[in-house]
Amino acid sequence: MANDADLVWNEFYKYCIEKIGKDDKTVEMYLQTCMPVSLANGVLLVDVATPFAMDQIRNRYMDRMQKLIAETGFASELRFAVAETHEDKEDKKPPSRVAAPPAEAAPPARASSKNGLNPNYVFSTFVVGKSNRLPHAASLAVAESPGNTYNPFFIWGKVGLGKTHLMHAIGHHIEDADPKTKILYVSAEKFTNDLISSIRNNTTQEFRARYRELDVLMIDDVQFIAGKEQTQEEFFWTFNALHDAKKQIIISADRPPKDIEGIADRLVSRFEWGLVTDIQPPDLETRVAILQKKVEMKGYRNIPEEVIMFIAQNIPSNIRELEGSLNRIVACADLNHEPITIENASVWLKDLIKSVPGTEVTIGLIQQLTAETFGITIEDLLSKKRTADLALARQVAMYVARNKTNEPLIQIAYAFNKKDHTNVIHACKKISDLIKTDMRVRSFVDNIVNKI
Repeated sequence: MANDADLVWNEFYKYCIEKIGKDDKTVEMYLQTCMPVSLANGVLLVDVATPFAMDQIRNRYMDRMQKLIAETGFASELRFAVAETHEDKEDKKPPSRVAAPPAEAAPPARASSKNGLNPNYVFSTFVVGKSNRLPHAASLAVAESPGNTYNPFFIWGKVGLGKTHLMHAIGHHIEDADPKTKILYVSAEKFTNDLISSIRNNTTQEFRARYRELDVLMIDDVQFIAGKEQTQEEFFWTFNALHDAKKQIIISADRPPKDIEGIADRLVSRFEWGLVTDIQPPDLETRVAILQKKVEMKGYRNIPEEVIMFIAQNIPSNIRELEGSLNRIVACADLNHEPITIENASVWLKDLIKSVPGTEVTIGLIQQLTAETFGITIEDLLSKKRTADLALARQVAMYVARNKTNEPLIQIAYAFNKKDHTNVIHACKKISDLIKTDMRVRSFVDNIVNKI
């Protein structure tokens, strides 16, 4: 049925692009990152990358798509689900949705750029997972055809998820294709400071010439101009000048345009003219892939896979913190002349793992608390040893992880070095039964939960 779903979706996707794309070209960007999940009882289930993408598809295209699928007879009903929420298919789909960039040699060293581009932020160093596959695909499209595809291009998401990396990667790609292209990356704060300086020095004409004669303008953290009327006024006219000349505008923020308070409606409407897309925090497997990429790029040696997994489990939402944690572990190991192990890593990263009140509960945290409760090491908890006490500890940890995190079954299995999510189902059922009759097991579970 999976093959049937693939065939039906591929044909229906082309039909939607043909019919809906005439009126709204953004449909192709949103739909090309969707993935067919199943075709059963006439219902075609399609996986969507993020909740934001789901909202866009539902609000902009869903009615027409339901009519089209009925017209074509490909299926009787079309349903969308945000990635990994359909657990009944987990046993048929391995957790690997991480798509590394096309295999290529390490990017050549770049000199520091006068246009504000970071030489390390290129497409080949960006790790793609389901949480960022839509903005990555859109960024590539913009880089291939600046000024023509998705203009403006607006990326939003929390700090440290890769927005700036994608902006710089677009700039480098365009610059490599045509070195004469005038590109500028600035933060919204820098744009504001440049404006203030030009007013103070009576050089506003030079300021306008600098920003309005560009081929590509990238403004990072545009929420910074909220409440700054004069900056917004200048940016409004700069935006108009560039857009009218078919020059590419790329903007990032920490929230979608309509949610940025203190920005004029006319700017908000312009931000939404092209494509608005979001980046979500990476899932566990993508975090592991990011760390592996960093290890490769930096030439780190002798970092065990279980330590990489430990970092990924305990730093759940920020890529910068992931890299910082990796660097800290390597530095501590070198300075203290100690091996890189999970036990040492848990000490070296203790402040990062437990410093923020209300931190998201992670599988890694649950594993750590389980190890403390049972008086074992995390290495033993994740090992293949099958003693009764270790087996019980693993089952308790899986049970708590299932009930206290939002991770899918397959991700929990993956975190315990299991390839099949049925191990988690079995563990949850067993512990659920035991806590009703075995006070010892119940106390283990309560102890861990109370520490979370």
